[in-house]
Amino acid sequence: MASQSNTDAHWKKTTNLMFIHLGVWFFFGYVIHMFVIPLNTIIIPVLGFPLGFYMAAQGSLIVFVVMLFMFAKQQDKIDREFGMAEDD
Repeated sequence: MASQSNTDAHWKKTTNLMFIHLGVWFFFGYVIHMFVIPLNTIIIPVLGFPLGFYMAAQGSLIVFVVMLFMFAKQQDKIDREFGMAEDD
């Protein structure tokens, strides 16, 4: 059984991780899309797409998928640090 201080420290780190990922999600989900028109003046050389179009259509989705894997890895590390990891 984990002590109360161990549990509190675990939830504090978990909450901080969640807020960081929510901030990144908000940035790529909303803030980037507010600047689509100015970003369209930048053209991606290899693809030939305007940067704003690419970030709205593909970039945000790529970031979200990468965030899912990063969050799972970081959360597993926190769980193992505090002895609350699931058995493999």
